[in-house]
Amino acid sequence: MAELPFWRAKALTELSQVEWESLCDGCGKCCLHKLEDEDTGEILYTRVACRLLDIAACRCTGYQDRFRLVPDCMDLRQVSDRFHWLPASCAYRLLSEGRPLPDWHPLVSGAADSVHRAGKSVCRLAVSETAVARIEDHVIEGLGDAV
Repeated sequence: MAELPFWRAKALTELSQVEWESLCDGCGKCCLHKLEDEDTGEILYTRVACRLLDIAACRCTGYQDRFRLVPDCMDLRQVSDRFHWLPASCAYRLLSEGRPLPDWHPLVSGAADSVHRAGKSVCRLAVSETAVARIEDHVIEGLGDAV
């Protein structure tokens, strides 16, 4: 019988730092600014990316210092009980909800760029916050909904 992959064998709270980091598929959606509808609580995604996101590569340019450089940046390990604001395709959210990783996730596909080839990353639609006057003008419908 084959051994289960770590993400199916362990709870999120049991993962090593390396395992935790490898769950990130590199989509960049968590780096997009989100707005919350005060009346409904609905999370609205925008195409506006944090200034630290290298949009072409979908990677943070200041990852090690991100909490210092961007005080609003969230440490996912500290908010693991509140993943509702993450996109439905996010591995952390999927696993916290007891759902499997999608076929295009790099841990499943074995290819680091599979998230981009599947069209699940923000590298073609994001714009830096430094180039935007009003975040509210850049809401994208359904970005956080699709797996």
